[in-house]
Amino acid sequence: MTMIFGVPLPALLGQLVLGLINGSFYAMLSLGLAIIFGLLNIINFAHGALYMMGAFAAWMLLNYCGIGFWPALILAPLGVGLFGIVLERLFISRLYQLDHLYGLLLTFGLALIIQGVFRNYYGVSGVPYTPPASLTGPVNLGFVILPKSRVFVILFSLAICLITWLVIEKTRLGAYLRAATENPRLVEAFGINVPILRMLTYGFGVGLAGLAGVLAATTTNVSPNMGADIVIVIFAVVVIGGMGSILGSIVTGFGLGLVEGVVRIFYQQGSAMTVFVIMAIVLLVRPAGLFGRTP
Repeated sequence: MTMIFGVPLPALLGQLVLGLINGSFYAMLSLGLAIIFGLLNIINFAHGALYMMGAFAAWMLLNYCGIGFWPALILAPLGVGLFGIVLERLFISRLYQLDHLYGLLLTFGLALIIQGVFRNYYGVSGVPYTPPASLTGPVNLGFVILPKSRVFVILFSLAICLITWLVIEKTRLGAYLRAATENPRLVEAFGINVPILRMLTYGFGVGLAGLAGVLAATTTNVSPNMGADIVIVIFAVVVIGGMGSILGSIVTGFGLGLVEGVVRIFYQQGSAMTVFVIMAIVLLVRPAGLFGRTP
């Protein structure tokens, strides 16, 4: 059997695939954060709570309305996105000209409120979500056997991240979004409604968090604390990739998932610290992040 650093190759490949699953969530969540910060200059600490809302929205659609996973994959992110639009109109829109700290404090407070409401109704232990029959059962990759739901998470998140990057970086709409960040008055002079553009951008960013939540519901229990457990890691991913860098968030999210998988083989207890160790090293060498622009 082929060995790499004393580890059987099938075991190493298996851990890489498991790390890629975590990386899929890192990439999707950090992508939404990067969009909101890069285009709106808002540090959205409520992102984890909105991710949790997406998972609960899928659970509610199934258990209260009898609506399964595939429709929920569209309806839940839309619901979270609409909720985000309401937050943007009521609160976030008042902070665009202020220091980043105000946005951080506001969204941190919103996150605590949202988590508190769900914790009050559903407790902290979490509730199970039943995935559709098409995502149940194993997939044999030759070196590891995975549930179909986890394979779907990897492929679907890759597709969503690629499409989002193409839209923002390669289309006229993306150019308008970037221009509205750089010079909103000039963009308004061309007849574009910048406040509406910002509102939709925030809604799309948090909708990505809701979409990640729906995917997460098929792999773990839906819990009010699931967002709080991951949001700190996601912020570290965004910092490593470069604050506001769309490509940086995607590449760093998947890359750090793979690194975590490798570290788990050699030192399982230290895998949870991997992201933060890498963040410290990157900030020492390149403070703007791997893909960030140096001011």
